[in-house]
Order: sequence, then C-alpha cells, then structure tokens
Amino acid sequence: MHRAPGAGVTATWNYTLGSIVFLFVVIDAIIAFDYLADFAATRDPLVLALLITSVLAAAARIRYCWFLRDDAPDTRPHRGWTVALFAPPAISWALAFASPELAVYAAAQLWFSGVLFAAVLSGGRRWGATGLALALAAIPLLVHISRGSASLQHSLDISSGFVLLYGALLPFMLFTSLWMWRIIRRLDEARSLAATLAVTRERLRFAADLHDIQGHHLQVIALQAELAERTLGRDAARTAEQLTEIRLTAKHAMEETRALVAGLRDVDLPDELENARDVLTLSGAECTLDIARSPEDPAAQRALAFAVREATTNILRHSVAARATIALAPQRDGFVLAITNDGVETTHDANAGSGLAGLRDRITAVGGTLTASHDEAGRFELTVWVPGGGAR
Repeated sequence: MHRAPGAGVTATWNYTLGSIVFLFVVIDAIIAFDYLADFAATRDPLVLALLITSVLAAAARIRYCWFLRDDAPDTRPHRGWTVALFAPPAISWALAFASPELAVYAAAQLWFSGVLFAAVLSGGRRWGATGLALALAAIPLLVHISRGSASLQHSLDISSGFVLLYGALLPFMLFTSLWMWRIIRRLDEARSLAATLAVTRERLRFAADLHDIQGHHLQVIALQAELAERTLGRDAARTAEQLTEIRLTAKHAMEETRALVAGLRDVDLPDELENARDVLTLSGAECTLDIARSPEDPAAQRALAFAVREATTNILRHSVAARATIALAPQRDGFVLAITNDGVETTHDANAGSGLAGLRDRITAVGGTLTASHDEAGRFELTVWVPGGGAR
C-alpha cells in the first residue's frame, strides 16, 4: 500500500503535538490533584477558585497547542483564542498574591500559558514574550519573599519543586520540539521541490529533443519542397526524386518522434556529419568536412551530434551561405567542433534563439563549452568543446 503524499510529515507532527500535549497534561494533572487534596482537607474557597482556573487554563492550553503547526502570520490563532489562553491564568496570577502557600502553582499558570503563546511568535518577539511571562510570573513570589513570608518556604515540597524544574525547562523543551518539526517540514518541502524540478528538467529536455527533431526535419522538407517546386514541369525525374526525399525525410522524422516519446532516441555523430554535408550541399552551399578524430565517449558523441544538427538547421533557416565548413579535432584533453558559414546577416544575434540555448544546456551538461560569434562580413562560427580523452 502506497503512503499518501505528506503522510510522513503529518505523522511527525502528530508525534510532536502528542508529546507537547502530554507534557502539559502531566504537569497540569499534578497541580490539579494537589489542589484537590488541599480543598478536601481545608474546604477553602480560594483553593477551589484556583482549582477551577487551573483546569480552565489547562483546557485552553491543550486547545492552543493545535495552532503551533503553522507559524505564518496569516495562520496565527484568532485573538479570541489568545484571550481564552490568558484569562484563567491571569485570574490565578491575581489570586497568588492572597496566599503564599499557593503562590507557586498559581503563578506557574501564567508562565505556562506565556511560554505557549511565545511559541507561535518568531524571532526576537518569541524571547521577548518569554521574558515578559517570566517577569510577571515571578512578581507574586517576589512580593511574598519581600514580606518575609515563611509559608512560601514551607510550601516548597517535592511536587512544587518538580513544577519549578519543569517550568524552567519548558521553553527549551517546547521550542526545541517545534524547531525539529519545522526542519522536518522544510526537508519535506525541499524534497517535493526537487521532484518538481526533476519533472521540469525532463520536460525541458523533451522540448529540446522535439525542437531538434521537428526543427531540423521540417527545414529540410521545406528546402526539398522548394527544389521540387522549381523543377516541377521541367524535370519530372528530378521532381520525383525530390518528392521521394521529402517522403523519406518525413518518415524519418516520424520515426525519431516515436522513438523520442518512447525514450529510445539516440543520434549518431558520423550519420549527422554526413547528413549535414548532404543537406547543405543540396541547399547550394559548398560544404567541407574536416574530421581528424572523433570521441569514443557516447555522451560526448551525442552532444556533438546535436551540435551538428542544430548548426545545420540554423544555417538553413538563418543564412544564405555559399560555403560551410565542419571541422572536428582533438584539443585540450577533449574535442573541439567548429562549424562556420559565410551567409549570416550582420544584424543576426549569434546567441539568439531557443535552439542555441537548449544546445548550450546539452553541452554544459557533459562538461563542455559553446561559443557563437559572427563578424561584419557575415561569417558565422559555432565552436563546441567537449571533454573526452579517447578517440577513434
């Protein structure tokens, strides 16, 4: 059974939320049971009032814990929930001045709620709210100490000592748990983003491959159709030959498109070199191949083959070349491919077009470089270097 997207993050949050709620439930239960024991022994209305406010404060804190998952400004809890969080502890804090014996538990309610409220804040405001809550919670205790109340010291037993220790560690436990949760959430977001980028990269690769296939073959078909149109009515045999070439080119384009969709498409460097010479010659340009050696690395061969195809397509589409040269030779622990022609208009941008941009990405992916330039005389040169020591 496949796990639903985000199930891991949701489960992590459930564990985090459960641990935070458990911490508050345990400490609030200790305080409530102590209040119950005191009320059963004394029947003091003040103890009953503190018991009620502590239960209400505990319920408000448990509900407020659900707001800790989102820390964006537009997802913070409504002001009414914040009022409900602080109203019972504020009453308990006020009652702490009336009884030194109950001051620790009564003041601790404001501290617990203040730390929880600080957890939904960010940056310096979080620690500012924590410091303010600590200062307010300490006021009743300091007042009783300044009065020399011995009852406050006698009230410090094991339970109240545990509450004080718990209260001192509460900010670190709570903030650390939320910090770890946010890291896990960001890691999951990064993983989702990486998956999205991988899909986008594959789409761009597919678009570049489709551009190479359709752009090249359609340009060749247009050239062959133009030649067939010129010979129509004058040279039937020549026209029939051009129509046959158009049919074969279209068939080849469909086969490559099907192979691309199936993920099986590949290009062969020698075939692309011969095809470039034939097509450029057919267009009326004198094409010269100067091939010293070619790389053995399949990735380098594929990159160079696409470079030859893209350059040939650009010559047919953007120039009226009379001469073209394709040279391939080893250089600098790799191979350099230089393709030149003399028919580019001076207003043409050497680096324009999605074809060269896609080709540059291909060359960069194998660790190579690509440069394109033209001079005022209309001479255009495309230079591609790819790494690869082996040659054939």
